[in-house]
Amino acid sequence: MRRTLWYSLILLFSISAFAEKKVHPQKFIYAEKIPATFDATRLARLDSAFQKLVDKGTIPQAVTFVAHHGKVIHNKAYGWRDIGSKIPCRKDDIFRMASQTKAITAVAVMTLFEEGKILLDEPVKKYIPEFANPQVMVSFNRADSSFTTRPATRDITIRHLLTHTSGISYGSGDSRKMYDKMGIPVSPLYTLENKTLGNIVKLLAKCPLEHDPGEKFSYGMSVDVLGYLIEVVSGKPVDQYFRERVFEPLGMNDTYFYLPENKQNRLVTLYEKSANTALTRNERGNGIYQKFPYSGAKTLFSTGAGLSGTIEDYAKFCQMILNEGEFNGHRILGRKTVDMMRKNAVGDMRGEIGFGLAFDDFRPQYGYRSIVSEGSLRWGGMFGTDYVIDPKEDLILLFYINLEPNNTGTDFKVLFHNLVYQALDD
Repeated sequence: MRRTLWYSLILLFSISAFAEKKVHPQKFIYAEKIPATFDATRLARLDSAFQKLVDKGTIPQAVTFVAHHGKVIHNKAYGWRDIGSKIPCRKDDIFRMASQTKAITAVAVMTLFEEGKILLDEPVKKYIPEFANPQVMVSFNRADSSFTTRPATRDITIRHLLTHTSGISYGSGDSRKMYDKMGIPVSPLYTLENKTLGNIVKLLAKCPLEHDPGEKFSYGMSVDVLGYLIEVVSGKPVDQYFRERVFEPLGMNDTYFYLPENKQNRLVTLYEKSANTALTRNERGNGIYQKFPYSGAKTLFSTGAGLSGTIEDYAKFCQMILNEGEFNGHRILGRKTVDMMRKNAVGDMRGEIGFGLAFDDFRPQYGYRSIVSEGSLRWGGMFGTDYVIDPKEDLILLFYINLEPNNTGTDFKVLFHNLVYQALDD
């Protein structure tokens, strides 16, 4: 009798534990009508606001994607893929994602971490010997680009690269001149020349750091170093590693470093806008930003800024993070790994807002600045794309545009955040 009771209690406990386990959506469900969790009238303000911006000639195009509890409640396209040819923008158009590439790289690094192939506090020189004996810049002579250095107080670690505290920046002022002298492409890492990530990273290793590792937050090419680290540790080209470990499992079938010929026609035109001028094609730097996804040698896989893709593809990636590491029936990372990636890892180095191992961390100190929930994750790209992952509301929201520079005076990502969150009803 006691044994039967004991077995019954064990069974009851097991059933209870199973019932409490979170069940995450594995596919997006496109809602036929706006669910009760959102006010449909308020949500329609998205349409009026962004269509008005298109009609006024303020923005060339935009695509939205909002999913709540895995249900897609807003996914629309506005404006033009190409204004001159009068080709409308579509929801499956391909956008230059720039620095949205970084979170994908961080996830790929963490798959190596989970397999026990790396530790985050290991020195990078263990895998890339060129980073032995790092130096910090002391002075720079603008006349001849010569400089003086001192030894860094510590080695660069993988964690420093993930948190942008390595001392490696994108280069501005004196640092940019130094990078130019070394033959490192303009930031972010775009080139039409026959160069590889390994070539560039080894050049970067010869450059002095802007500060000692771990002392400051300096946004830059640390994540491109991580891309080469992935190649060294995995033994595979980083584009292949991304495809096998992230893109194919999640069903991200329209995301590439370089677009295949049959998809190039879906790439939106990149525009620029000044306050008092019409939208014009961005042809800066001999059009490199316009052309890099489909032309040139196509040999440099910039893991800090090189990917292009559709908004739904990246939404799958965001939902995977929201789902604590799984989506589309595939687990990419463990729950505790994602939890670690979400935590602020830079203290007060960025002021009120934090940064984890891949994203902004909306910590309490930043709460008064944004309508977005505390604990949310955010990042974007130089060409205007943006995303938010909100665990508190079980919500992801993405806004895509290709407009750079944006000198309109309007922060479109903040406008988008406000219009989505003001429509939350329950």
